[in-house]
Amino acid sequence: MPDRINKQRMQDLIEEYKKAIEKELGTRIEKQKIVSKEYQEFREEYMPRHLNMYENLCNLSEKLLKINPGKNKWHEITESAQIAHLKVTPSGVMSFSILFSLSVILFGSLFSLLINSTFFLVFFLILGLSLIAILMKLPDFLANSWRLKTSNQMVLCIFYVVTYMRHTSNLENAIEFAADHLAPPLSIDLKKVLWDVENERYGTVKESLDIYLETWKKWNFEFIESFHLIEGSLYEGSEEHRLNSLDKSLDVILSETYEKMLHYSHNLQSPITMLHMLGIILPILGLVILPLIVSFMEEVKWYQIALLYNIALPISVFYLGKNILSKRPTGYGQTDISEENPDLKKYKNIIWAIGNKEILINPIFLSILVFGMFFFLGLSPILMFSLGIPDVGFGDADLSNSCGKRFCLIGYRESASTGEIIGPYGLGSTVLSLSVTLAFGLGLGLFFMLRSKNIIKIRRKANQLELEFASALFQMGNRLGDGLPAEISFEKVADVMQGTVSGSFFRLVSTNIRRLGVSVKDAIFDPVYGALIRFPSNLIESSMKVLVQSIKKGPKIAAQAIINISRYIKEIHSVNERLKDLMGDIISDMNSQIKFLTPAIAGIVVGITSLVTSIIGKLGTQLKAITESGPSAQAGLIGLFGDGIPTYYFQIIIGIYVVQITYILTVLVNGIENGSDTLSEKYQLGINLVRSTILYCLIAGTVIITFNVIATNILVGTF
Repeated sequence: MPDRINKQRMQDLIEEYKKAIEKELGTRIEKQKIVSKEYQEFREEYMPRHLNMYENLCNLSEKLLKINPGKNKWHEITESAQIAHLKVTPSGVMSFSILFSLSVILFGSLFSLLINSTFFLVFFLILGLSLIAILMKLPDFLANSWRLKTSNQMVLCIFYVVTYMRHTSNLENAIEFAADHLAPPLSIDLKKVLWDVENERYGTVKESLDIYLETWKKWNFEFIESFHLIEGSLYEGSEEHRLNSLDKSLDVILSETYEKMLHYSHNLQSPITMLHMLGIILPILGLVILPLIVSFMEEVKWYQIALLYNIALPISVFYLGKNILSKRPTGYGQTDISEENPDLKKYKNIIWAIGNKEILINPIFLSILVFGMFFFLGLSPILMFSLGIPDVGFGDADLSNSCGKRFCLIGYRESASTGEIIGPYGLGSTVLSLSVTLAFGLGLGLFFMLRSKNIIKIRRKANQLELEFASALFQMGNRLGDGLPAEISFEKVADVMQGTVSGSFFRLVSTNIRRLGVSVKDAIFDPVYGALIRFPSNLIESSMKVLVQSIKKGPKIAAQAIINISRYIKEIHSVNERLKDLMGDIISDMNSQIKFLTPAIAGIVVGITSLVTSIIGKLGTQLKAITESGPSAQAGLIGLFGDGIPTYYFQIIIGIYVVQITYILTVLVNGIENGSDTLSEKYQLGINLVRSTILYCLIAGTVIITFNVIATNILVGTF
């Protein structure tokens, strides 16, 4: 209360001086907004480039056409922009939404007039109108994404703050300690809390922190409650009550996180079922009827189906999945350790060792090579026809086909209605079309897999160390509690934990101390030979920093600090395992869809489609041959069978859709299970895209060949 009164008096005094200066000089002093240069540099370093582009487009649109979104929307957009650290105004967001959507509609209209297609005109009109609503919600989506990433780190944030404040009761230093060990985006928020105090925007760290916590009032109240308990510990009269308040803050966020995740998992079943039906079952089952429709409705073209299946449906499924993820509560997730430790970024490349030298190859080059090879192979039927290369066939003689054989490689033929040469309808072309699917699936999959494989191995090793680390810390605390120096305690724990990852870590620290004669701090943190170089983990690093600081206050205090960290790690791990158990059934079902059901169903449906298209095409050709020599009344039978869509194009559309759905479902599964864990997401994308694409192509290729052979034998026997 006295601080608030003094601050108000200071503000009144400043205003009086301003008025006096204005009166004397005759000019008005504008209030300038102080912006931290360090914060801007930090923000520009970690903000994604596409968000900077979005900001520039919004600001440019506002200059071209300024549109007021209205009072309610103004408040919503402003709040979302502040959470996501976007430098945009509500008018800029509204202007960009309208101008970009109108540009899409205008482009679509011109394109539709150029090719004289009503379908494209309607499609781009619907797409443009939908984009207005989507782009207006984009700041909200970005804010939700930021909240998801930030909430994933909240448990660790409270852990770091509590861990530091147990041995040093200083809120500012504790927040700085947490900001140093957390990755963006929460580290950006915490640094901004401190920088706002440095820039004198707020008088105290507590005031700046309370203003920041207000932004989480609607989404993560347990985070606010935990920080209030931490702040309350500063005013406790006894050391026991202070420590109890700190322990309670971590208990609050852990217990309420589990409770909210329990409700989330119960409410997740219905949206996931809807996503499964709308994104997988109905579209794929619709493919069975589609060949019949296009055979009897010649105005339906393959590119119209591509717009529906490869643009409209993936956007709808992705939008629905993002809505599901936006409701995910606070969790305990992990981050990409290569973003925190620049020395690990080289492992994102393919490392080719030649002698003592290492050659780093970016996986993008291998991915482009694989994509180019398979894509060229998939387009070879069209290229062969364009270059006038004669068609080749295999099997028994069949004069009704262009190649003179039962099965053709290219399979172009004359249209029954227009007389144009259309195709490719050949079995060889259909099988080769699987290469286009492999180009997209393997190209993307190999890139994600090779980009994350080495880093995920390092993180798993660090995770294994973290699992054992709680027990090792407990033993370390007991040795320190017995009065042993830290230098000897490391060696004792290493002997007990021999054969484990934790034992290797403690052994390395002990070896550095004995052989190099360095301090405990240098043995752990030295950038050249420190133990943390081989065991990159923020959790371990923060624990060791607390150990080094608390040792200065005596072995008893260090022992108690280490034992409490051990207990905290155990509690966090226990809650994390319970959260995974809650999501176990849902994650298992979705993984089965990604890894087997979706590619298997799609592969069988494409095979059935190939069978139907082959039968209808053969019937049309053979009926034409019959009616040319028969009564003219039978000529009407030919009109019943259109040319249909070549299975070549049909398979490419469905194959790319399988790749898209695999991508979207993998992102969704990883988001539900791990929150915003980009490293795990990339690794899972690599594994699932490669596995699902290969499985789909194997099943589709087998069914296509089998069904075509059966269909041809039946038709040959019939006619």
